[in-house]
Parts: sequence; C-alpha cells; structure tokens
Amino acid sequence: MKKPYFLLLLLSVFTLLGTSAYKAAEGGYQVGDTASDFKLKNVNGQMVSLRDQKEAKGFIVTFTCNTCPYAKLYEDRLIQLHKKYAAKGYPVIAINPNDVNISPGDSYAQMQKRAKDKNFPFVYLYDETQEIAKRYGATRTPHVYVLTRAGQDLKVSYIGAIDDNSGDPEKVQKKYVEAALDNLLSGKAVPQASTKAIGCTIKWRNNS
Repeated sequence: MKKPYFLLLLLSVFTLLGTSAYKAAEGGYQVGDTASDFKLKNVNGQMVSLRDQKEAKGFIVTFTCNTCPYAKLYEDRLIQLHKKYAAKGYPVIAINPNDVNISPGDSYAQMQKRAKDKNFPFVYLYDETQEIAKRYGATRTPHVYVLTRAGQDLKVSYIGAIDDNSGDPEKVQKKYVEAALDNLLSGKAVPQASTKAIGCTIKWRNNS
C-alpha cells in the first residue's frame, strides 16, 4: 500500500523547521576512511559496540530518528535491509543523533516506544552527545554509512541515501545501499560509492 501523499507535503516543512538551531557537521568520514568504534545505548538498555559483533562482515550504519517524515518513510525499508543482509553479515545499526531539547519526540523514551511499535529487528542507539554523528559527518536523517571489515579495521564503503525515491518505494529505480552491499558481498568494488543524503537536517545542540 502506498504511503499517504499528504506526508509528502510535510517533508519540506520538516526539513526547514528549526534551521536556526541546526549546525552542519564539519569534516567526517569519506569513502575509504577507517571508521573508529563507538559504544552507545540501545533501546533495550544495553550498550552496543561494533567491535563486539565479531561475526559481522560490516554494518549498515544509519543516522535516523523518530520524528522526521523522511526517516519514517524509510523505516520499513530499513527493516527490509536488515532482514535481507544481517544474515549475510551486514546488520543495520540505527542511530538517533537529534537533540531532545529541540525535538522532544526524539527522546530515548520515545525511541523505545517507536522501536516497539515498529518491531525493529535491529538495534536503535542513542547518540546523546552527538559525538558519533559529528565524527561520521552525518547531516541528515536518514544518512547511511556502509562499513566493511578489513582485517581489524572497518572501512567506509558507501555514504549517502538508501535509494533514489524517498516518497514512494514502489517508484524506486536505484537502490544505492543494496547495490553497494551486493557488490561488496561479491568481492567487487562499489560502482556508486556516494550519493546525496535526502532527509531532515540533524537537530544539533545550540552550543555544539
């Protein structure tokens, strides 16, 4: 079933809301960089580290949130990505970086509720200090970073959007993340390693 079209009318509005409190992340990872590990709290209360998941070949690290219409439109697609690729070694790692003072709907309690309501099969982590989002250079929700294990390191193999149609999954022509993962799993280079992330701007702390 197609998403209600009235949601699409809200997308530009949510993208512009609170622009005075937004601050673009500076620097961040580029394709080919080595990503450092982190440890963040999952919605089940446990701390999650990438290094602890030794069986993983890599990760689909996705900065997302509860409130952004774009993020909501991609929730089911994230679930599908996790179900398709976690068993192949690439689980989804969802991270909410939004400042709760600007967006109360992105609080940890609301994250727990959203994860339960949507029955997320993946971890949903809270980047309360926004340190990880800044380190990665994430600017939008959603914003995806595909990491691939190379020995003891995690290399950034893809950065950007999930696909080329945020509004209607039935009209997607290019599945960027799936194409990246399929090539990586086949031992091939990623043909399109970066795209522009489309979504709401991350809500940064005023003093960040």
